[in-house]
Amino acid sequence: MLNIASILEESAKRRADKAAFIFGEHVLTFAQVDAAARKVASGLVAMGIEPGDKVALSCPNLPFFPIVFFGILKAGASVVPLNVLFKGREVEYHLSDSEAKAFFCFEGTAELPIGVEGAVGFAGAEGCEHLVAITADPAAESPLAGATTLGALIAAGDAGFDTVQTRPNDTAVILYTSGTTGQPKGAELSHSNIFMNCIVSRDVLGMLESDVTLVVLPLFHSFGQTVLMNTGLLAGVTSVLMARFEPAAALRLMAEQGVTVFAGVPTMYWALLNTDADGVDLDGLAKTMRLAVSGGAALPVQVLEDFEDRFQVPILEGYGLSETSPVASFNHLDRERKPGSVGTPIWGVEMRIVDAEDCEVAAGEAGEIVIRGHNVMKGYYRRPEANAEALRGGWFHTGDVGTVDDDGYFYIVDRTKDMIIRGGFNVYPREIEEVLMTHPGISLVAVLGVPHDQHGEEIKAFIVPAEGRRLTADEVIAWSKERVAAYKYPRLVEFRDSLPMTATGKILKKELRPE
Repeated sequence: MLNIASILEESAKRRADKAAFIFGEHVLTFAQVDAAARKVASGLVAMGIEPGDKVALSCPNLPFFPIVFFGILKAGASVVPLNVLFKGREVEYHLSDSEAKAFFCFEGTAELPIGVEGAVGFAGAEGCEHLVAITADPAAESPLAGATTLGALIAAGDAGFDTVQTRPNDTAVILYTSGTTGQPKGAELSHSNIFMNCIVSRDVLGMLESDVTLVVLPLFHSFGQTVLMNTGLLAGVTSVLMARFEPAAALRLMAEQGVTVFAGVPTMYWALLNTDADGVDLDGLAKTMRLAVSGGAALPVQVLEDFEDRFQVPILEGYGLSETSPVASFNHLDRERKPGSVGTPIWGVEMRIVDAEDCEVAAGEAGEIVIRGHNVMKGYYRRPEANAEALRGGWFHTGDVGTVDDDGYFYIVDRTKDMIIRGGFNVYPREIEEVLMTHPGISLVAVLGVPHDQHGEEIKAFIVPAEGRRLTADEVIAWSKERVAAYKYPRLVEFRDSLPMTATGKILKKELRPE
């Protein structure tokens, strides 16, 4: 039997009064988080949630996230984390596709209207029966019509709830991702997948109980969720939560809270390098910080070197995907670190570079990265055809092009999939194309990523206007901004009379890419 809620429970036993999460002036101990999660679990069971059911969660980096996350797991259900930037249409799709029975949704703010969008998505979702509003004030009434509140659920809950026992291969989390097939797919991660990834991540990072981490990576994403939240709870560290990344504020928090470990995507390192650090004791911060971790996209070597020079802290770069729980490889502390490389496979995981026939290629030769090991997902939820393709031959085919050197260090070269990584977030062109195609003034569109100094990639739409229609770039951008999450809409628009195509009518995106 294995339920990853045990990582919280064990720390609550051993470190009951130690701070688990800090958010502003709020401090929650391990025991407090565990007790609140038990109450959430008892509330879920009372509303009819059964082991194996799916429960969605949309919440920024607030202490409510781990409480609800582990409450769902304690009830024996599977967590379906949703991006807080989703629009109603996107929420509806994810709730319906995952067959979620309940949905915990943060009430939102004027700048982050997830509450309104979540309510719209819930209303249109098939089979989702319960809406629970997460209010900033636990005693407040629900701002969402027909919803109960997390505060009410906890107030009526049982702190002595006994965690439902689950099996190692039972689904713990469904993380939505996508490739070239359009709509996002849910990667089913088992309790064993996540538990093993936490153990290995703790060892790779050398994480100690005395560490303090700054959690700015979104907890609904696999990187922040597994490498920081779950691994941090396993190691018994104190996690400082930051709901929204702002580089100057992040530096101040690092200095004030004595942060020792920071993890971020490349754009965060770029921002920290380019922010005004006035008032921050960088010398003191350099003495406190012992390690930085980068993932989510390739980190430019120049950014790595500049950051290490300024903050006097080493950056370990790794590689992984939602489908691999997420960590697959890392630059390890006890081995040579090669800038520009994503390191070597973690313990218990194998990686290869293969050609189009799935035959392993020689060192230095480019090919697709394939992975097998304890970290590989069970499969995509309700997607047998996608599973047959992605998991063929017993290896997970990443769709990423890479090389491996003679020492076994891997390098990311390119992506075979059309996925765009903007600021560490995955954006799937076909989804955006299908939304844009609903605009009455658009006849044809192709969306792709173009290089961008700050975000890594920026989203660009090549548009053929409908006959007789005249569009402006500002009009298209404003229109799409209302229909997809903020990180997804195109910031760049180029109008063309036609798009290059193959003889079969497939758009040749490679001819649209900048040279």
